[in-house]
Amino acid sequence: MIVKRYSGNPILTKKDIPYPVATVHNAGMVKHNDDYIMLFRSHNLNGRSIIGKAVSKDGYNFEVDKEPFIIPSTEGVFKEYEAFGVEDPRISFIDGEYLITYSAYSQHGVRIGLAKTKDFKSVERFSLITEADYRNVVIFPEKFNGLYARLDRPHSEISPWAIWISYSPDLRYWGDSELIMRPVQYHWDEMKIGPGATPIKTPRGWLNIYHGVFPTMAGSVYRLGVALHDLHNPAKIIAVGDEWILQPEDTHEITGYVPNVVFTCGAIPEPDGSVKIYWGGADTVMCVGTANIEELVDHCFKNSRSAL
Repeated sequence: MIVKRYSGNPILTKKDIPYPVATVHNAGMVKHNDDYIMLFRSHNLNGRSIIGKAVSKDGYNFEVDKEPFIIPSTEGVFKEYEAFGVEDPRISFIDGEYLITYSAYSQHGVRIGLAKTKDFKSVERFSLITEADYRNVVIFPEKFNGLYARLDRPHSEISPWAIWISYSPDLRYWGDSELIMRPVQYHWDEMKIGPGATPIKTPRGWLNIYHGVFPTMAGSVYRLGVALHDLHNPAKIIAVGDEWILQPEDTHEITGYVPNVVFTCGAIPEPDGSVKIYWGGADTVMCVGTANIEELVDHCFKNSRSAL
């Protein structure tokens, strides 16, 4: 068992939220001043999403803020492009500040918003960094040749939903985009793949915990897998684990708002070489498990398949 589920799962449910929501899931994660910060997505009772914040000292027991952290904007260009909700945040720490990417839904489709914070007490929207339709944008926590780098997943009806990389000198303007990883036909991730947690730097490469989707007669199944990117050229994928590392098994992962889903937006590496992986179960609750980082890297090389 490469990912060991926490015995106290789920660690956060709608009952833990001090304002009315239907779900708690798909949380970006980061360590800030020894606190575990969780930015989680919730459905309001009208079906549109907001982002809440919870804090923990141990990574398992979280206390939720009394008010949401990010709600759809009521000002400027963000108002128009966030009208249907904000979803699925990811967090990266770089240049002394935290970058938060999130999906902004509106009548125009899905764009990616970028917000910044230094302390998680206040947050400032910076820019809408994609056009429609994009999801799952994750920024590397390190620059490459002076450029920021991000993984993303544009929507396409021509080619399978796949993982791309793009670069930016200033976080606002992105380019030099390149397709770097595709789904594999009749494989556990054959329908679509997308970046998950913020990549983790290891001596052998950047560890990318991603999600893959397989269609069944009863609907889609979301699982987690791992890939390893070159330390100096993140567009180069060294290895992709052929087998998944986590699939829906517990009741709260199999049944819920969207059945048969484990979906990660955040993982926290620990000093002892382990990593806490956080995932939404069935788009309804938050769960956590632990794994050994070296074992995850080894898994990338186990029957490694081609990225393309």
